[in-house]
Amino acid sequence: MTVDEERNRLTLALAAVAKGDRAALKTVYRQTSAKLMGVCLRILEDRNEAEDVLQETYVTVWTRAGAYDPERGLSPITWLATIARNKAIDRLRSGARLKNAEPIEAAEALADDAPAADALLSTSEEAAALQRCLGELEAKHAEAVRTAFFEGTTYEKLAERMAVPSGTLKSWIRRSLQRLRTCLEAA
Repeated sequence: MTVDEERNRLTLALAAVAKGDRAALKTVYRQTSAKLMGVCLRILEDRNEAEDVLQETYVTVWTRAGAYDPERGLSPITWLATIARNKAIDRLRSGARLKNAEPIEAAEALADDAPAADALLSTSEEAAALQRCLGELEAKHAEAVRTAFFEGTTYEKLAERMAVPSGTLKSWIRRSLQRLRTCLEAA
């Protein structure tokens, strides 16, 4: 199945979910759960927390699938990954993490057979267009977008890592995403 066929299948499934089709939700889950679990796990660093957030993500998909609009230029997997990412960051910020969680170094021992988001993209035509458009951004802006969306790093941690104020980083990312959208629409 080509990337476009997978994208269309997922778009149709989301439209069916918006109409209350439970079988379509199963299709969405089967096609995306491994990727979304990877997003949650990278952010939360705790499998139990990530599983909880993944469940919350699909509850949100069930209730908000009608909000997905393919005409806005956002792929369905990107829309879903954004929901998962935001839910995971909300969980992280809420302080609801387990008090006996292991240090970050222990995350290396967790097996996550799903490829990273950028590795999944690297084989598709969309990836080539995305990489070309990312190359048109300033290097530090492209790095910020890649780190925030492919590695799942929170804006706060990324701002600290890049030694810039959080507001500045958010502005970079917002403007960069607008430029990416324009570039991808022109492709």
